[in-house]
Amino acid sequence: MNWITNYVRPKVNALFSRRETPDNLWTKCDDCGTMLFHRELADNLNVCGNCGNHMPIGARDRLLSLFDGGIYTEVAVPEPVTDPLNFRDQKKYTDRLRDARRKTGEKDAMLVAEGDMGRTPVVVAVQDFSFMGGSMSMYVGNAIIAGAERAIELGRPFILFSAAGGARMQEGILGLMQMPRTTIAVQMLKEAGLPYIVVLTHPTTGGVTASYAMLGDVQIAEPNALIGFAGARVIEQTIGEQLPEGFQRAEYLLDHGMLDRVTPRTELKEELVTILRMLMKMEPPVAGDLPAPQITSEAEVEPPAAPTDLAETEQSK
Repeated sequence: MNWITNYVRPKVNALFSRRETPDNLWTKCDDCGTMLFHRELADNLNVCGNCGNHMPIGARDRLLSLFDGGIYTEVAVPEPVTDPLNFRDQKKYTDRLRDARRKTGEKDAMLVAEGDMGRTPVVVAVQDFSFMGGSMSMYVGNAIIAGAERAIELGRPFILFSAAGGARMQEGILGLMQMPRTTIAVQMLKEAGLPYIVVLTHPTTGGVTASYAMLGDVQIAEPNALIGFAGARVIEQTIGEQLPEGFQRAEYLLDHGMLDRVTPRTELKEELVTILRMLMKMEPPVAGDLPAPQITSEAEVEPPAAPTDLAETEQSK
């Protein structure tokens, strides 16, 4: 052993085997430009801790954040006919579906699940904007109907998180037909006396806004979410006037009576639980992870601990 093997070789090996820092450890906020550590951002539900900017969050990540312990059961959705119009633009519709499914790992643009949220049984549907812009397809229509029917079967409230650019153009009139289909599903919930709550996330536009996204008993939106039917530029060209600042944003719609609440994502679960338990005429939610213990008889009440000698001395004084 000499200085070459003891000193030079370890230094050379360390130089060439040095691992580079992964590129996905930090995320830059689109609004304020702050660099956010990925774990802290995920723990804060993709909300910037500096400016409060709500970044996109995946459909499954949202479900995990809503259900107690992240435990839920997916509701089966009937699969429609694939590409009924044999549609093709720059690419075949079947190819676009395949690419979207490979990218997201999901069948289509909506997930439906059931479980407990704040110890309140619910059925939740979440629209996935990363799947072809969350466009409203026949599968999305089937998912909403399946969720509504499951909620009616179990007697549970139905919560829907909307995020879409409108109807899916590759399905033509069949995509647009989901507007009346989902409206009927919402009416079924109302006739069953079950709450239907909509949480509008960024963005919610087009035929989705013109149907199930604006039919909730309670309308909640995330901060600064874009909500509207037609685009602002189209409206300006149609009416020949400049639109006010913040038009079609959640705060503007709240001020003009289109929404009931604008709630940050980190506070959304607690608010939803409170509203649902009020509408379902249930007891108020219990703070903490477990419900408060219920004492059934006086025999179960433990006697107070005997005072110590020091306590008795202090009491005699």
